[in-house]
Amino acid sequence: RLWVKSKTKPNGKKPPAEEKKQYLEAEFTKVRVVDFDLKELVLLPREIDLNEWLASNTTTFFNLINLQYSTISEFCTGDTCQAMTACNTIYYWYDERGKKTKCTAPQYVDFVMSLVQKLVTEEENFPTKYGKEFPNSFDSLVKKICRYLFHVLAHLYWAHFKETVALDLQGHLNTLYAHFIVFVREFNLVDPKETCIMDDLSEILCAPVPPTPAPAAPSSPNSTPSPSSHNHVTER
Repeated sequence: RLWVKSKTKPNGKKPPAEEKKQYLEAEFTKVRVVDFDLKELVLLPREIDLNEWLASNTTTFFNLINLQYSTISEFCTGDTCQAMTACNTIYYWYDERGKKTKCTAPQYVDFVMSLVQKLVTEEENFPTKYGKEFPNSFDSLVKKICRYLFHVLAHLYWAHFKETVALDLQGHLNTLYAHFIVFVREFNLVDPKETCIMDDLSEILCAPVPPTPAPAAPSSPNSTPSPSSHNHVTER
């Protein structure tokens, strides 16, 4: 019998409703490491080629999601995560020949990260040399990568949010997730049918963060908010 603890039953039905999504609780969703508008962050700058922008952002998201997963990887094992699950979904891996394989979550994530690493470092897929053209298949490659990266993010929330909170990394995960969702929505990179399993979280995290009222302070011409709160944002 397949394990069922806080996961989906093998027939795809939802488990009994003892499942409470801890990651939706306000005390966790309010934690971020940035407080500026992510929509502005993902907009294509006027002087940059669209494919260059997609390549640069996709590679960065791959590195950050890989890093975020690595923080909990010791808790994601063949025993704890016997399938790659998120909400009421089990993801199967399809190899190059289209063969469907059911694998454990760590195996699935390993397949994802190995494939993406290979794609983003191959010059013919993600050219870095000046004047080299992007392939015709570039758009579909980016969509494939983003779909797989979404699966990893969804699994992190679904199966490993407790460990993420224990490590005090929920602010990083929330910010990374919101940035990623705003980006893929802006450029239509992942089918909404794919991401709808996490819509409840997306709607909370992708709403613009209301400005924090500034504390009453002596008015002086130099009393602009300190940028130090942004200094730890980038996780490169």
